[in-house]
Parts: sequence; C-alpha cells; structure tokens
Amino acid sequence: MTDPWQAHVDALGQFIRVQRQLAQLSLRELAERARVSNPYLSQIERGLHEPSVRVLKAIANALGLPAETLLAEAGLLEDDDEAAPLATEPAIRADVALSAEQKDALLAVYRSYVASNQR
Repeated sequence: MTDPWQAHVDALGQFIRVQRQLAQLSLRELAERARVSNPYLSQIERGLHEPSVRVLKAIANALGLPAETLLAEAGLLEDDDEAAPLATEPAIRADVALSAEQKDALLAVYRSYVASNQR
C-alpha cells in the first residue's frame, strides 16, 4: 500500500520537474537560480525530500511562477477556491501552439488581470 503523503511529495517533485522542463531550464540552472544545491533539487524532483516553504518560494520565483502555485501543489494552501485558478500559468506554459514570446505576453496580461482583481 502506498503512503498517501509520499505520493503527494512525489507528485510535487514531478510538478516541479515538468515546470522546469517547460521553462527549458536544466537542473543545474534552476538550482542556481533558486539558490539551492543541484543534489537537493534533484532529491525534491524525485520525491526524496520535502522542501520548506522558503525553498518552494525560491523555486517558484526561479521558474517565474507565483509562489502560491507551488504552495498549492505542496498542499500548503487550504482554500481550494483560491488554488483553482493557479493552473492557468502552467497551462499557458505547456501550450505547444504558442511561441515563447506569445507565452510571455499572455502570462503578462494574465498576471496584470489577476493583480488588478486582488486590489
């Protein structure tokens, strides 16, 4: 029987790996940007280590994601209604029909709308 918490940590690591690959960053590049060691980031991606909130925020920042995205994936945000729209940015990044420039522009517009609604 699989431990549910370990399955959650594995899923978080996989999510981070996919976001890193979508951002076209090597493990070394992301580790450097997030100011964590390569082995530590590798352990997180493989589900061998559960990152702290500080590390999650650093990884999110290095990936250009809102910290809430990784915090929601880590199960650290309680309000499901608040976490639901956080899938928008990964979906934009994953869309193969858009160029990198189009993705950047769309993300900028999306973030500006979200920011204006939070005022």
